[in-house]
Amino acid sequence: MSEFVDRVRLRVKGGDGGSGMISFRREAHVPRGGPDGGDGGRGGSVVLSVDPGLTTLAELRFAREHAAPDGADGSKKDRSGKRGADLVLRVPPGTIVRDRASGETVVDMVGPGDEVVIARGGRGGRGNARFATSVRRVPRIAEDGEPGESRELELELKLIADIGLVGLPNAGKSSLLAALTRATPKIAAYPFTTLVPNLGVARLEERELVLADIPGLIEGAHDGVGLGEEFLRHIERTRLIVHVVDAAAEDPLADIRILEQELRLHGHGLLELPRMYALNKMDLPDAREHLPLLQEHLGEGTLPISAATGEGVPAVLKRIFALCGPRAVETTAPAVRRITLSEAGRGWTIVREGEGYRVRDGRLERLASGLDWADPDASAYFHRLLVRTGVDRALRAKGVKTGDTVKIGKRELEWSEAPTV
Repeated sequence: MSEFVDRVRLRVKGGDGGSGMISFRREAHVPRGGPDGGDGGRGGSVVLSVDPGLTTLAELRFAREHAAPDGADGSKKDRSGKRGADLVLRVPPGTIVRDRASGETVVDMVGPGDEVVIARGGRGGRGNARFATSVRRVPRIAEDGEPGESRELELELKLIADIGLVGLPNAGKSSLLAALTRATPKIAAYPFTTLVPNLGVARLEERELVLADIPGLIEGAHDGVGLGEEFLRHIERTRLIVHVVDAAAEDPLADIRILEQELRLHGHGLLELPRMYALNKMDLPDAREHLPLLQEHLGEGTLPISAATGEGVPAVLKRIFALCGPRAVETTAPAVRRITLSEAGRGWTIVREGEGYRVRDGRLERLASGLDWADPDASAYFHRLLVRTGVDRALRAKGVKTGDTVKIGKRELEWSEAPTV
């Protein structure tokens, strides 16, 4: 059995787009072949996909960084580079994805087959064949690929179960889960046996319900005492809470008050969920002695049981199925959802850097890296682009003068009033 992991942090990155190519046809009897540089391939994306066979995030615990493959560069004869394959990371149903930069919840992945593109691959750069015009017949211009998106994420699992079995340590939750389902949780006669939630499927006639045995809660659980706060969130999605009470305890009513207080302080609507009480250990004399008082205090929502002998277990099974009607059937097929996490402002920016200036803009940076700067037509094209986008005017407003260094991506250019920058 894999280790139960319900919270992980990841760094994900989409693949970089491939670079476009500068190339010209070189064929016999074609002395002036035109440009034939192909585009770069798009980088692969990182995709989260719900796998209903998983109940833990353990697969993602040790590999904290995940990058999709880059796209291939373009090549001659107008051949585009191969697209990078998507990297699919499997997560269990109930996985909540948060952006660590903003703390915002990005998506709650519930349905089987639900997929989210969490970091998109970068677009491939255009080859020089794409820059040919009626007046620019020999373009020595191409683009680098766009970088893939990079994210830091926190994944948190909240189990999806119909029924949550809760109770203080050693109340008999695991024994009841085993009696109601085919689950085989670890069971022993001492507190804190259950250290992770256990799931089981109960069946009655043609219906099934998923039950979750939540590790024993203790006083102060809502503040993280024991591991209570970590486990309480796993019953937030349930439709019914079954409070398993050790009826043979010294003061079972006090135990009930402790757990009810923890549910109330945790919040998230737990007290509003329907509830029933399973008064366990009726095979012991003390439990039989306490039964009248417990039934008087708790009313009709109680059932005396012995998970050890099976007494009352069929009645519990029928009651939980009566209280939990069939779930609504999903009629539409799951679709891949594309998301956009919060980003800084868009558009180009100009900042002073040392004695020079730096222009930040994805498109300009990719183009600056792909130009043949020895070609006057290529450099003139880039300068016209600076004018058209308003970067030229903004640099002048900031005081740029001839001889100053202007950095764009990996390129360092010397500013000139001449059209060659």
